[in-house]
Amino acid sequence: MNHSVSRTKSPLNLIRWLEYHWATPAYGGWVLIGIALSFFGAATNTMAGWLYVLSGMLLSLLGLNFVVAINTLKKLQIKHLAIASVSAGDELTVSLKINNPTQKNKTLISIVEHIPPTLGKEIKHNIETLPPGQEILLTAYLQTNNRGIYHWDYLSLRTAAPFGLFYCSRYYQVKTSAIVYPHILTLQNCPLIDNLGQEEARKRDSNQVYNHATEGVTKALRQYRYGDPIRLIHWRTSARLGELQVRELETITGGEEITICLDNSGDWDRQDFENAVIAVASMYCYASRQQLEVKVWIGDMGLIHGRKVTLETLAGVNYGGIMKNNIPQLPLIWISNNSNYLNSLPLGSRYFLFNKDIVSSSLKGIIYDSENSLVSQLQKHLQ
Repeated sequence: MNHSVSRTKSPLNLIRWLEYHWATPAYGGWVLIGIALSFFGAATNTMAGWLYVLSGMLLSLLGLNFVVAINTLKKLQIKHLAIASVSAGDELTVSLKINNPTQKNKTLISIVEHIPPTLGKEIKHNIETLPPGQEILLTAYLQTNNRGIYHWDYLSLRTAAPFGLFYCSRYYQVKTSAIVYPHILTLQNCPLIDNLGQEEARKRDSNQVYNHATEGVTKALRQYRYGDPIRLIHWRTSARLGELQVRELETITGGEEITICLDNSGDWDRQDFENAVIAVASMYCYASRQQLEVKVWIGDMGLIHGRKVTLETLAGVNYGGIMKNNIPQLPLIWISNNSNYLNSLPLGSRYFLFNKDIVSSSLKGIIYDSENSLVSQLQKHLQ
């Protein structure tokens, strides 16, 4: 994309074109030009030598500022450092490295970084002096509010060095990108994930050890939370500590991997879809912390593997796509605003629906309630 200012008949655009290709007088420059021309005109009429001298001195000063301003912005080397990905709500660190490879000082430079408006206001830096052969690191912090993958290609430099009589501006193409992951909620428990697939496992009688074992499959002990099965209470430790302790078992998914499915087809309410993406990211990170095998499936993309790839995909996903992939045939967590698929989901699946018009289903799940916080709903005991 060409960011140069095009030449038009508008005087303002003509001045901008001159500023970005040569240099244009500042207010003080116009005043000095007027005075120099007045002296020259008076000298022509009176043939007074001293008026010629004054006029020449002023024009020389203007010419010096014109040349220095242009040269100040030449041959600078500018690059972005890699921008670390963050979650929405965290600060994004944007660092710019500027090197002066010339043998002359670069002074009084203003830098404006033109970032996408959805990411925030443009970033501004000021450099008082940049010595020969030196480089400077400029850092800005942006408060992120919305997930997304952001790209920007250029920044602009401006100077009026050394006397402020002429402005000179230049565009520098410096491509960069920043990834803002969805906001990730801290979940203490998540019934949608906990014990996923047990119904199917019971039918196959494959998790009898998990259901009845009292030794050998315990992963850790933790404090009792409302809704925990009584059979998982470790009575001996509870008696010693004076508070109920429950066992976390090594396998809580009936031997199956966890697949979190986001149905992004059709028309969504924008805020509901954002909450759905947050729910997917939060459950994915919760399952990862529990050292479970977890994958994400998106209707128009299919299965996604790996934490970095998954979070980057969720940063850029949008609704309105067409479902191109078959739904996995394993117990899964279905997140959608369409309840028509519920009866075709594998046995033992869970759902999180952003639609109150639910069809009759034997599956357990949650209906999103905009009156309650998302984190409380993800930790809500399933009915």
